[in-house]
Amino acid sequence: MNANLYALFEAAFPDDRQRCCIETHDGLYYSWDDLDRATAKLANLLRALDLPEGSRVAVQVEKSPEALFLYLATLRAGYVYLPLNTAYQEAEIEYFIGNAEPAVVVCSSKNFGWVSKLAFRLGTRHVFTLDEDRTGSLLQRAAEHSSAFTTVACKDADLAAILYTSGTTGRSKGAMLSHGNLSSNAKVLHKAWGWRSDDVLLHMLPLFHVHGLFVASHGALLAGAKTIWLPKLDVAQALKHLPRSTVMMGVPTYYVRLLAEPRFDELACENMRLFVSGSAPLLMETFESFKARTGQTILERYGMSETVMLVSNPYDPKDGERIGGTVGKPLPGVSVRVVDGEGKACAPGVIGNVEVRGPNVFSGYWRMPEKTKEEFTADGWFKTGDVGRFGGAIGDRTVPDDYLTIVGRSKDLIISGGYNVYPKEIESFIDDLPGVVESAVIGVPHPDFGEAVVAVVVRQSGVTMEPSAVIAALKGRIANFKVPKQVHVVDELPRNAMGKVQKNVLRDRYAA
Repeated sequence: MNANLYALFEAAFPDDRQRCCIETHDGLYYSWDDLDRATAKLANLLRALDLPEGSRVAVQVEKSPEALFLYLATLRAGYVYLPLNTAYQEAEIEYFIGNAEPAVVVCSSKNFGWVSKLAFRLGTRHVFTLDEDRTGSLLQRAAEHSSAFTTVACKDADLAAILYTSGTTGRSKGAMLSHGNLSSNAKVLHKAWGWRSDDVLLHMLPLFHVHGLFVASHGALLAGAKTIWLPKLDVAQALKHLPRSTVMMGVPTYYVRLLAEPRFDELACENMRLFVSGSAPLLMETFESFKARTGQTILERYGMSETVMLVSNPYDPKDGERIGGTVGKPLPGVSVRVVDGEGKACAPGVIGNVEVRGPNVFSGYWRMPEKTKEEFTADGWFKTGDVGRFGGAIGDRTVPDDYLTIVGRSKDLIISGGYNVYPKEIESFIDDLPGVVESAVIGVPHPDFGEAVVAVVVRQSGVTMEPSAVIAALKGRIANFKVPKQVHVVDELPRNAMGKVQKNVLRDRYAA
């Protein structure tokens, strides 16, 4: 049996391949036959370049259906796909190309000058362009090739993609994901989230990240379901297409923006069966407000570049309820444990290090054997770097022992005066204060305590907020060593492209 991920998708295509596969915001329709023919032409082009087996294809382009077809064609041709964030600049791209040594680089026409110069200097043989308006040298060259292609046979362990981690500390690492890793996760989510062939996915996420590429796109492809394709979050466009959609995936910011629109209501969502949130923590206020406004409960889940999806709140009510503030239960076939510093299992309610294993977990970091060895335990569990707990309580709510709550990143742990301080706990208290939109708690160097707790608070528009009042409100509610020594009131928090708060930026900003 061919373990190539594309073969899995192809087997799920609808019998009627003239059905709509992708509908774009500007009125274009791509059938399943269009997808098959386009990926065949691109795969034939790649094979005609006479690339060594296992060659990497690095791609930094704007979102388009053709960009998705290029990803699928790379899989189909048996090569390794390397998506790059469109926000990356020259120095970052130089590192990725130098590290991954791709045989092919595809970039936007506007960046061709500097990207091609860089790529050729670093040994890349082929540089093509692809733009969001279906132009560029890649499609011109592919048009000359046949629209028939026999998908290359792969094994489960064969490399399908390399995803570079966001690199908030140190150099980015390339997580190596196999066809088996991606196939197993796609099949598990297909069942866990009740995907159907008559689903319509509203796709507004970027394509260079796990969420938009592997979770959203894979879900629709494996279901043989239609996708409504928006280049990015556009609230007006979302409101236009939501009534015809059944599934939407987004980062928390998407849901906050929808809630800020008065026209967004229960009627707009009456055809929807599933809203998924991930890539950053969902505030309880957003969770509750969304439920009150729409009658729909957002499903929050947890995954990583190295593992794709690991844990999910239940889709089916018979499997349990969706509990705000948690990421739910381990997905079928995925094992998750919470351990202390000595590797011993933590009791329910006790915070520890989250470790995972399963068929979805990557094999290691590209050309970093020592780093790979560091990140796995002796008995084969991957150390996620996240801190969390099973069970416990959120506010007045007791959480079942099989539900996981992520408290933060281990690197975000603050040790102040010898005490462990978990930022997420303090943020939850601050976020409950009147006039607070959200907060981020960080540790900064302190001569006496080693680290001091500092809070950065975003206030609601038009609200006056005194830092001293925030500190006073927290005293008596949490232990004194957890109370921030300083509070900074700001208009917004720095975020990366996926909406995650960049605490490293805040630590640098407030270190003094």
